[in-house]
Amino acid sequence: MTTLFTLPDWSALAGLDDDQIPLLGSALLIAHDEYPELDPAACNAMVEAHVASLREEVTTIDSAPLKMQAINHRLFDELGYAGNHDEYYDPRNSYLNEVLARRLGNPISLAVVQMEVARRLGVPLDGISFPGHFLVRLPVDDGVLVMDPFNRGRPLNADELRQRARPHFGEDVPDEALMQILDPAPPRAILVRMLRNLHALYAENGDWARSVRCADRILRLLPDNADALRDRGLGYSELGHSIGAARDLARYLQTNPEAEDAEAIRHRLVEQGVRRQPLH
Repeated sequence: MTTLFTLPDWSALAGLDDDQIPLLGSALLIAHDEYPELDPAACNAMVEAHVASLREEVTTIDSAPLKMQAINHRLFDELGYAGNHDEYYDPRNSYLNEVLARRLGNPISLAVVQMEVARRLGVPLDGISFPGHFLVRLPVDDGVLVMDPFNRGRPLNADELRQRARPHFGEDVPDEALMQILDPAPPRAILVRMLRNLHALYAENGDWARSVRCADRILRLLPDNADALRDRGLGYSELGHSIGAARDLARYLQTNPEAEDAEAIRHRLVEQGVRRQPLH
């Protein structure tokens, strides 16, 4: 019997608590914007097939870290999931239907696959919105086991985590700060990070329609997110949608009058006003 699997609705996600947001379905919803013909049930069936191939083995293992070792072996060694080191900025690395089909992804998309499979097998794997590359974590008796999904689920020790954090936090990364960085990332934060990755990629390449779409989706999840409001406004400006640009950029300045880029945004607003003047 096939289990019905449908995508959530963007308009409903903003009102959901984090524990109500379906991670796989919402990640596929992001992909649906780019691939409107994708079959969410088929994508879910692929994940469930991975789970089914592991269930008997994982059930016989008592230790959660050893269960996770078996899951990683299956995903990365046998099924061939891998970080796309050669074409890291290929947008397909962020779209989960493509990740499932190609078995190539970026850190966060591979983490979503890893988490979905682990959780369906009763292994409480969480994501970590670590600076730089997204990571995953598994609770163990004396702390957490941190792994890198972009590099075949390789475990990372505290020294390596501090080294990775230093470019973002300075030379001194105390234990308290490190543990805070390693807090579990809720589903909404994971989805927003996926969308920010895509926005940055499309904006860098001047694909303003897609960059606006990503910023708009972030605002569906976080209606008051200042960065997404600014980014959507700037994208509208590039596309010539003066009214939308002026509305978003003005709201950004109202809520962030002391922002570092406030002067540049004010200048862009003036430009929008000039563009909207009728010709005589």
